[in-house]
Amino acid sequence: MKIRSVQAHLLSFPLPNPGPLKYYGGERTIVKRDAMLVRIESESGAIGYGPGAASEHWKSVIETDIAAFLTGRLAVDPDSLRVQFEMRKPSPELYKIYCCVEVAIFDLVGKLKKLPVSELLGGRIRDRIRLYGSAGMYMDPEGYAREAKQVQQLGFKAYKMRPANGPDADVESVRQMREATGPDFELMIDAHSWWRMGDRSYSPETVADVATRMAEYEITWLEEPLLPDQHDAYRELKAKELVPIASGEHEPDEAGFLDLLDGPCVDYVQMDVVCQGGYILGRRIFNEIGREERRFAFHSWGTGLEVIAAAQIGICWPETIVEWLEYPCYSTPEMQFMYPFPIATEILKSPLQIENGDLVVPTGPGLGVEVDESVIQRYPWIPGPWSFFTLISPNETFAVTSDHSVKWTGKG
Repeated sequence: MKIRSVQAHLLSFPLPNPGPLKYYGGERTIVKRDAMLVRIESESGAIGYGPGAASEHWKSVIETDIAAFLTGRLAVDPDSLRVQFEMRKPSPELYKIYCCVEVAIFDLVGKLKKLPVSELLGGRIRDRIRLYGSAGMYMDPEGYAREAKQVQQLGFKAYKMRPANGPDADVESVRQMREATGPDFELMIDAHSWWRMGDRSYSPETVADVATRMAEYEITWLEEPLLPDQHDAYRELKAKELVPIASGEHEPDEAGFLDLLDGPCVDYVQMDVVCQGGYILGRRIFNEIGREERRFAFHSWGTGLEVIAAAQIGICWPETIVEWLEYPCYSTPEMQFMYPFPIATEILKSPLQIENGDLVVPTGPGLGVEVDESVIQRYPWIPGPWSFFTLISPNETFAVTSDHSVKWTGKG
């Protein structure tokens, strides 16, 4: 069956209260959250869906270069299509965007063949993957403790937060979270704010000191405590064996991921299927992670469609290699978390099945979920960055877009 059309729809949800959030290095203003829905339709009317990095540039590339390549080709073998695309010698950026679009191709082919994506990727060896509830932004220690307990009460076995209150307050936050949740609940500390504070950014010595003090509370990992491209600094920190270290969501290419394993730099490698190379890169680095006896954890910071896209490949590897999948927790009328982002759940017609903190991965054809296309009309695109950091010293403002592999995207 031939492909008839390729589209990329940009969606936005403006935050109702975008006031600045204070932290140790300055303040952050989150004005909206964005999403991309990739839609590929066959001549028979079957439709494949996938997530994408929500930028106008990506939309343009998908609907011109990639659509021109895919339109009229047979939707039979995603791997064969990718090889044909590689023969055109695309730029690294164009190839990365294609690998994102490939999720929708797999969804389409799975529907046409009546097979789940996991079977097209080599075959599932389990039906579940562990989730960690991810939230925790710019609160006092008591706020983090309350939220960690709330995530635990939802049935998750782990919680990830983002400390940004200064070294002593960050350690106090972890202490209070551990006290609130007890010893058998896993805590992940995402420390990327520590190198986003300008002159107030934590030095390697401060990072080591804070890590030593956090170790008392048996955290599962310390994520991106140093600039992500400073791999030698990560090797030095890892060699101290203070706490497990995680990184990867800002790696620009396969060489970067492989270098994380060389030394090694980390205990946990992280990758975002949407903007860092899709299924093909995931398959390659999972094998290397297994050989190096490291662990993998998906970065997933968007919609339920992103979560299920990651899960379909994750269950093709044992949990001793692919251990965790991030599940972002957004505010709802019933529960208060970071901020509301209704597109995250409304993009799917039915909620994902979560049992005892695990995602039960559907066995239906394609990704196994139904997409609600009404979100395209209900959440029209709002141009511009979704978030801004304003530093105290130096006095600068940085804008952040949807591509998590980019540390900064420009000054405001």
